[in-house]
Amino acid sequence: MGNWLVDILHDLRYAVRMLRRNPGFTATAVAALALGIGATTAIFSVVNTVLLQPLPYPQPDGLVQLTLHQSNANNYQTSLAVPEFMAMRGATHTLEDFCLYDFGGPGINLTGGDRPEQLKGIHVSANYFPLFGAPMAVGRPFTQEEDRPGGPRLVVISYGLWRSHFGGDRSIVGRTIQLGGEPYEVTGVLGQSFQPDPAADVWLPLDANPNSIDEAHYLLGAARLKPGVSLARANAELKIETEAFKRKLSDFQRLMGNNTTFYARRLQDAETGGNLRTLLFVLLGAVGFVLLIACANVANLLLARATIRKREIAIRAAVGAGRSRIIRQLLTESVLLALAGGAAGLVLGFAGVRALLAINPGNIPRIGDQGSAVSLDWRVLAFTIAVSLVTGVLFGLIPALNASRSDLNATLKESGARAGTGLRQNKSRSILVIVETALALVLLVGAFLLIRTFVAMQAVDPGINPHHVLTMQMSLAGQRFEKTSSVAQMEHNAEERLDAIPGVEAASADCYLPASGFSYDLTFNILGRAPSGKNPFTGDANWAFVSPQFFKVFEIPLIRGRLFTDLDTAAAPHVVIINQALAKQFWKKGNPVGQQMQIGIGIGPEFIEAPRQIIGIVGDVRDNGLNRNPPPIMYVPSAQLNDGVMALANRLSPIYWTVRTQVPPFSLSRQVEQQLRVSSGGLPVAHIRSMDEVMGESLARTDFNMVLFSIFAAIALLLAAIGIYGLIAYSVQQRTQEIGIRMALGAGPRDVRNMVVRQGMTLAIIGVAAGIAIAFAVTRLMASMLYGIKARDPLVFVSVAVLLSLIALLATYLPARRAAKVDPMIALRYE
Repeated sequence: MGNWLVDILHDLRYAVRMLRRNPGFTATAVAALALGIGATTAIFSVVNTVLLQPLPYPQPDGLVQLTLHQSNANNYQTSLAVPEFMAMRGATHTLEDFCLYDFGGPGINLTGGDRPEQLKGIHVSANYFPLFGAPMAVGRPFTQEEDRPGGPRLVVISYGLWRSHFGGDRSIVGRTIQLGGEPYEVTGVLGQSFQPDPAADVWLPLDANPNSIDEAHYLLGAARLKPGVSLARANAELKIETEAFKRKLSDFQRLMGNNTTFYARRLQDAETGGNLRTLLFVLLGAVGFVLLIACANVANLLLARATIRKREIAIRAAVGAGRSRIIRQLLTESVLLALAGGAAGLVLGFAGVRALLAINPGNIPRIGDQGSAVSLDWRVLAFTIAVSLVTGVLFGLIPALNASRSDLNATLKESGARAGTGLRQNKSRSILVIVETALALVLLVGAFLLIRTFVAMQAVDPGINPHHVLTMQMSLAGQRFEKTSSVAQMEHNAEERLDAIPGVEAASADCYLPASGFSYDLTFNILGRAPSGKNPFTGDANWAFVSPQFFKVFEIPLIRGRLFTDLDTAAAPHVVIINQALAKQFWKKGNPVGQQMQIGIGIGPEFIEAPRQIIGIVGDVRDNGLNRNPPPIMYVPSAQLNDGVMALANRLSPIYWTVRTQVPPFSLSRQVEQQLRVSSGGLPVAHIRSMDEVMGESLARTDFNMVLFSIFAAIALLLAAIGIYGLIAYSVQQRTQEIGIRMALGAGPRDVRNMVVRQGMTLAIIGVAAGIAIAFAVTRLMASMLYGIKARDPLVFVSVAVLLSLIALLATYLPARRAAKVDPMIALRYE
């Protein structure tokens, strides 16, 4: 045991001495490894934060999200209606602490001070706090008795709001604060350690009616598995509750579908599943390729260095060092190099991940603002150390085996310059270059596919003109705006004031902002037409209420009929405008203008309204990143909503103010904000953006994927080019005498140049062919990340193969030109 430790320490001291003696080699190897390990660490730290770290709640493995599962499509619907949640609560043998909460809604206006402010608010049932283990810094949460329809106005505030707005005053408990112009009693302050998702400033009672028949899906449900209960057992009980619910509500059976059941998913899987998980593992695989290329480069450096040290190794063997001892010494050097590269890579990766996540990553959960939640915990440190050790062995093993295998007598007879020019070592280096080239091609194919995806999405017509449009949102939650007439009057006054601002073309107030995602999907009946299949309605489509100038602001073209006007009030006949997608789907040959449709069939009493006449057809608007077909849309005038729908909509989502300008949009933002405050009685606006920014955010995830893959591909291409250049340059140096003899016997510079180029391009072409085969197999994993292009697009594969071949030709041509300039007389005196 003692001798073993002494040998290890001796190997370490010798390795340090050898690496210090060759600072150029050491710096080059450490830099290449730092690049590969740093990129891998950066992506793993994101994977660790999003997928591996447990949720920040007590016993997170037992938390489940309640969903609707369509088994025939393997699809999960996370939004629930109150009756569905109440039915799921029947699964009491397997689940407990059932909790219901909303998505965060439009925000809550903190009023009563000199300057109103919009806060993030969530409505939750009382079980929310014990389910997620919310600690209380001061006071208490509200109780189940208080969380009821018509219950007291109570609020729990966040630690950050308590400190920033109330100075951490512990007497805040029991006092009232003004939210939306109404008094709310503060029952408690949540602890600083609580990290909810979604985050919020205030939590209000949900006040859900357990006897509600409202089928609108706008809530989230969660629960906890009872001790010792498996997820499969819980879902078996939920399936029984599904059947009981369908028997109880016959209409709902048709709405849900026979293949839809109540279903529980682990909360962490629900938050990070689907395309996000695929994206992160694809990115981790991509940086793994970069790391392998870096390893191949360093292995080639070590092989070249082993040639120079072959006589030294032979002498050590001659004085008694065994082969295993030599291999261990050389592996110690490579592992030491890898650990140095890992240490540098850890710093590089931590800085790099913040820089990468500063690029808008498209709402990756759990990473915080610009990656602030991504940290170096024990998993990342352990991963980096493990990668460094494995990497050290991986790139050091082949050179160590080759160096220890040499013929002792032959090596001692060779001169230093000719040592190590045997066929086996050249084969090893050639194989490594082929591997580098193949992996680089795979990454280039991935980058080119994502670049073409981004270009294709940029070329899609969004159906709107986003330029010179200013957007901002306002919360109308509260008793003051529960009546449609109050909202309509406020919006009318505000639009008049906005239209009077010099430089404003049009202004509107709407529940929907194009390219930001729809909040509502409603059923409808076409009067005079039978329902579709077993459903009690004709169809369903996206639904939005807008003010008359909405179509002018976004320059959405009118195809047929007319647009809304100020005369489409609550007292006028109810009307609706549909888009081309809806018209083509349900009126393939006929003209829908003049026909009637009734919206909200079977959803709930709030949505019951008189039939509406279709007065116009407008152009399609693409949504959600522009990466799908335009959805069918129904537009209704906001002034014609019934009070129940208006109150519910204001509770669930903000009003978006949109203003088309003749000048740069932000030059008018202060004037627009001032006029909106005056018109709304002092309500704050938030999230002020140009429509160009909104469109950019809708493409953020695709842009993020493209940038990352392009960075990885560029690094891989550079390393592969360096690898090819290094091998050919080294080969030319070792073959100087041979080249001199060839030229002395009559070979011209062109013959020598062609010979060297042929040697390098043979390796490159083999690598390209292998890379195409690998890319053809693995790019199918990227299918969900692509749009407008196939994962095996021939143009991409051909373009990348040509590009990599040209880079390889350049990397080969430079040493080939040097070889062609060899002076035969000098070469023959080389020995």
